[in-house]
Amino acid sequence: MKARDLKVLGTEELIARFREVSARHGHLLNARDTRAANKDYLLAAAVRKELRTRGPDAEKLLLVLLTDPEPGTRYWAATAALGFAPSEAERALALLAEPPPTLLSVSAATTLRAWKNGTLPLEE
Repeated sequence: MKARDLKVLGTEELIARFREVSARHGHLLNARDTRAANKDYLLAAAVRKELRTRGPDAEKLLLVLLTDPEPGTRYWAATAALGFAPSEAERALALLAEPPPTLLSVSAATTLRAWKNGTLPLEE
């Protein structure tokens, strides 16, 4: 799915797609299948970027995903929420960063550290 195709999806459908791809990315990352994870990374990033353009309705739905059962979904929702709900996003990332160590927990810790020291590049 290309970025231009995402624009035609309704917000609910876009959230469902985000949930699916972010969960899969988390599983692939923790399974150390980086080649497949990288493909899902690009799609998850594109969906996150489109969701950021959708305003308060999408933001509310993203905040719900901060408590999703899937760690990958919580991670991606937190990275999306840093710009509009930093306290909630930081809390979600901190929980994800807790042991046991996984590639996803290391990503969460790294993202949180970069956010706190002002070096995390946020997408426009």
